[in-house]
Amino acid sequence: PPIWRRLEVPGSMTLSGLHDAIQAVMGWGGFHLYAFDVGGTQYGDPTQVDDVNSDERLTVGSIAKSGVTPFLYVYDFGDNWRHRIAIEGKIPRLDGRRYPACTGGKRSGPPEDCGGPWGYQDLLAALADPSAPRRDELLELVDDGFDPDAFSVEVANAGLHARFE
Repeated sequence: PPIWRRLEVPGSMTLSGLHDAIQAVMGWGGFHLYAFDVGGTQYGDPTQVDDVNSDERLTVGSIAKSGVTPFLYVYDFGDNWRHRIAIEGKIPRLDGRRYPACTGGKRSGPPEDCGGPWGYQDLLAALADPSAPRRDELLELVDDGFDPDAFSVEVANAGLHARFE
């Protein structure tokens, strides 16, 4: 099922900062490699990933000005979580709002190391069916009470605020 988040970020935010924001709102810890593909050019942490430009040098605002949208963010090269990033527009800053801010979303972020979209489908099947193969093993990936349909803007923003204090 589609999982999405809507973020408001300052135009000065680098792709490295955007990576951190995505990690926070998805409930991930940033334990894996990642890269952005912006108009066919790869960006990431060149100390961790070969053949990428530094994600500290490109900002969201400069991507918006270039007109390149959407672009791609890939997290965990083994699980291959692919995120389509669309810049929807520019809005004025709101007094009193902390940035980055999550303003919407749908569904829980999948647990890290669950095997990517295919493994996550297996986990969802195990949650729905007590007789599913490997159910006990798969349920070890989530906390008791994990609800794949749950999403809270407040929880997402708490994660952002903790990461961007």
